[in-house]
Amino acid sequence: MAGEPQDDCLFCKIVAGQIPATIVRETETTVAFRDINPQAPTHVLVIPKAHYQDAAALAAGAPELAADVLRETRAVADQEKLDSYRTIFNTGTGAGQTVWHTHAHVLGGRGLEWPPG
Repeated sequence: MAGEPQDDCLFCKIVAGQIPATIVRETETTVAFRDINPQAPTHVLVIPKAHYQDAAALAAGAPELAADVLRETRAVADQEKLDSYRTIFNTGTGAGQTVWHTHAHVLGGRGLEWPPG
């Protein structure tokens, strides 16, 4: 069920403290931690503490929480002293989503080409 922790979700386990992560920020509603497979010098994931499968489900089910996640991407960029950065939400397998818990990637610290991928 949307919003409820899922027993088989890696990110729910990070939120619960059952799996370690290098946490860089935490708020009442979000957690931000370093990606274990960084694609840039700075690569941080920002997730809602509540479980939503992807960005579309989060936006539809809890728009205020979606705003919290987006606001935290900026806070991470500021904390990491990034002059420019990219925020990415992968939604669906074709877009590269591999963990079914909404997460925003904050990438920076190098030039990021367009188009990506």
